[in-house]
Amino acid sequence: MVIKEYYSLAEAAEILGKSKETLRRWDNDGKLKALREPVSDYRIYRKEDINDLIKPLFENLDEDIDNSEKPIKEYKVLELFAGAGGLAIGLEKAGIKCVALNEIDKWACQTLRKNRPNWNVLEGDIKSFSFENYKDEVDIVTGGFPCQAFSYAGKKLGLEDARGTLFYEFARVVKEVNPLICVGENVKGLLSHDKGKTLKGMISILEEIGYNVVPVKVLKAVNYKVPQKRERLILVGVRKDIDVKYEYPKPYQSIYNLKDALKKGKLYNSDVPKSDGAKYPESKKVILDLVPPKGYWRDLPLDIQKEYMGKSFYLGGGKTGMARRIGWDEPSLTLTCSPAQKQTERCHPDETRPFTVREYARIQTFPDDWKFAGSTSQQYKQIGNAVPCNLGKEVGYSLVKFLNDYYESK
Repeated sequence: MVIKEYYSLAEAAEILGKSKETLRRWDNDGKLKALREPVSDYRIYRKEDINDLIKPLFENLDEDIDNSEKPIKEYKVLELFAGAGGLAIGLEKAGIKCVALNEIDKWACQTLRKNRPNWNVLEGDIKSFSFENYKDEVDIVTGGFPCQAFSYAGKKLGLEDARGTLFYEFARVVKEVNPLICVGENVKGLLSHDKGKTLKGMISILEEIGYNVVPVKVLKAVNYKVPQKRERLILVGVRKDIDVKYEYPKPYQSIYNLKDALKKGKLYNSDVPKSDGAKYPESKKVILDLVPPKGYWRDLPLDIQKEYMGKSFYLGGGKTGMARRIGWDEPSLTLTCSPAQKQTERCHPDETRPFTVREYARIQTFPDDWKFAGSTSQQYKQIGNAVPCNLGKEVGYSLVKFLNDYYESK
């Protein structure tokens, strides 16, 4: 296999944390010159040119900060839409006690109970639960509510206007429980969902029920000891009677890659355990055999590109996730719920196969002893939907710091 020596425009933009428009401007201004692909005339960038710009990130420098913060008393969290426990594990590692978790998926609930028999797992539709018995009993309410549109009329959106959506349920529980702080997490796409109206509506609802919303931020998991280019939008509300500032966790300089995830090293003290995994159909395996590490569909021979991509070949955009083989020295692209589906292939660097269940879990920074319930496909779904545990831990530290400041100020 030939090791890929260039990045597409989309890949370079993602690595540098800049927009594609910025990179096009840099090309025109001569700040970062691009080459042109012979067939498509798309911009491509020499790997060495990109690495020169971000050398500090790829040298795995010693951590220059430490976000860890010890609780000065016992802090409690109620978690909604808990999934397989990625955020809950992270908060637990930060020293926060989980008093109850609500989740509708039966396999995820089995996973939670299997690993933490002492956790109070409330299985079922959130709509059927009242949480009033937790009123003033927990410090934090968290929830990775799914993003759903609702009608945004005028300047303000009331709680009742969001009825029927899962964000309504999140806000209802916050109102019932009255925590000091609430944290919602979602996909980055919520920023632009319905031209930003959905997020604007959510903020106005939290304000209506008594919470000041901290400026929304998208956290890049790769900056928080997660070997994966995953982004999560964080929505934080602080109760209006509290005059303490919440601050997001500071990003680390070190960037971890796939080797750190799957081999013994800084992240794990052993190689990844063996486990079951999905397989590619033979027709796809034949094609992916031709893709080098860090390569994708544009690294295939032209006739195979056209056959594999079909009509998509003639459309614009990089489509860099298609027929993608991850390299050992880079973080994984964002994991999906189904590792073998077209357009989101995440092929192993050396073997032509998807990542196994335990490899998936490592990339999401789950502990090796965290067992997942259900079929292989159910396990992939649980892991793919999770908040990376290490990202959850760093968010947990920021919550502990906020609560410490609050109780010390009292």
